[in-house]
Amino acid sequence: MKPDTPSPLLSVRGLTKHFPVLTPGFRRRQTGVIKAVDDVSFDLAPGESLGLVGESGCGKTTTARCLLRAIEPTAGVTLFRLPDGRTVDLARLSDRELKPVRQHAQMVFQDPFSSLNPRMTVRDIVGEPLVIHRLAQGADLDDRVSAMLARVGLRPEHRSRYPHAFSGGQRQRIGIARALIMRPSLIVCDEATSALDVSVQAQVLDLLKELQRDFGLTYLFVAHNLDVVRNFCDRVAVMRKGRIVELAATRDIFTAPQHPYTRILLSAVPSPDPDVKMNFNVGEELAKLDALTG
Repeated sequence: MKPDTPSPLLSVRGLTKHFPVLTPGFRRRQTGVIKAVDDVSFDLAPGESLGLVGESGCGKTTTARCLLRAIEPTAGVTLFRLPDGRTVDLARLSDRELKPVRQHAQMVFQDPFSSLNPRMTVRDIVGEPLVIHRLAQGADLDDRVSAMLARVGLRPEHRSRYPHAFSGGQRQRIGIARALIMRPSLIVCDEATSALDVSVQAQVLDLLKELQRDFGLTYLFVAHNLDVVRNFCDRVAVMRKGRIVELAATRDIFTAPQHPYTRILLSAVPSPDPDVKMNFNVGEELAKLDALTG
């Protein structure tokens, strides 16, 4: 007998974000809209890593931020299952209702240099979510921050230092510790390794995998590095012009892509072999695709 498929941790239907185009000057009026995200739908199972890939400007980051209400979506349903079994629509919650839900869904940002407050110590940065939700203070706060820093590969004595004293990889570990201090079930990684050196990228990715095993985390992994996605994610969603054009298991995406844009995207990845030459022009292929799809 086939086991029951677990219900999704996150179920997104018709997610849309349109930005108005306004005329310049004092009396501004709307002349159109930019469809940054246009009717995006997908499910994310517990413990899964879903990669969200596509060219720059395709709507990956906007999608991720709409999910967690960092920016307000124009339309759509975002059903998120809480640890107690209740399901809430993140897109419909008021700010007051959203606050307690945020501890279960966190984000790791792209740039570890700009995502940390330079005027706050590591203790204050990592411990701030616990303070906001009134879950720890004093010695208990110090102990929990120290334990989380140790878990991400930093030393407890780093608590009193400021972000400028750390390398890029260490800063990203601080960002990961801040996201994990509430023990969330969902982590959205928005280009979490793209600002790091290749060797540091590998260390951070290994850390994210370890944390996923230890804490049962579910990842939405926004990236443009297809090699990283191939080795990190269980499934891949390919975005173009605000829409998901293909969604499949990682192996299927990389061995037998079905959509023309996915094939163009994979073919555009440079080969480490200097003797291998690209046999087509990416711009010309995209123009052909636009002509076919309108």
